Amino acid sequence: LLRHLDQRLTAQGHEVIPLNVRDLPADALLGADFRHPAIVRATALVERADGVVVGTPVYKAAYSGLLKSLLDLLPQYALTGKTVLPLATGGSTAHVLAIDYALRPVLSSMGATHIVPGWFTLDKDITAGDDGTLTVAPGSAEALAQVTDRFSAALGGRTTVLAATG
Repeated sequence: LLRHLDQRLTAQGHEVIPLNVRDLPADALLGADFRHPAIVRATALVERADGVVVGTPVYKAAYSGLLKSLLDLLPQYALTGKTVLPLATGGSTAHVLAIDYALRPVLSSMGATHIVPGWFTLDKDITAGDDGTLTVAPGSAEALAQVTDRFSAALGGRTTVLAATG
């Protein structure tokens, strides 16, 4: 889903740097290897970014353990001075509050200067084609466009966005 939003942010003049947490080495994440080159690079990307889009699937009313593993390896105040857009996907509206009750407090504790209102998208509203294209149901697409535009506006003139999915 984040790669879908990358296009909109790029069209608005932002440099978007994708970070797929699942591509980081599992041994570094699970072993809490702060010095692993991939973790050092991920930390540097967060530091460089003006804004961070955090996307996660929701499992059992919380963000993914994979994302948690990365957040645990970042410096305590890694999001200081950053504008953050939290996004989540899940199979049921029963998980819609995971952004506000699970993810937002962690992002805040990491020093995020401004956490814009996020969005939860149902899995059924997202269709991936065999060629990797993504189709989002019209209602969800419009809502995602609005939250993305608010995030872009909140960034002001700052242009580097890290779009991390876990």
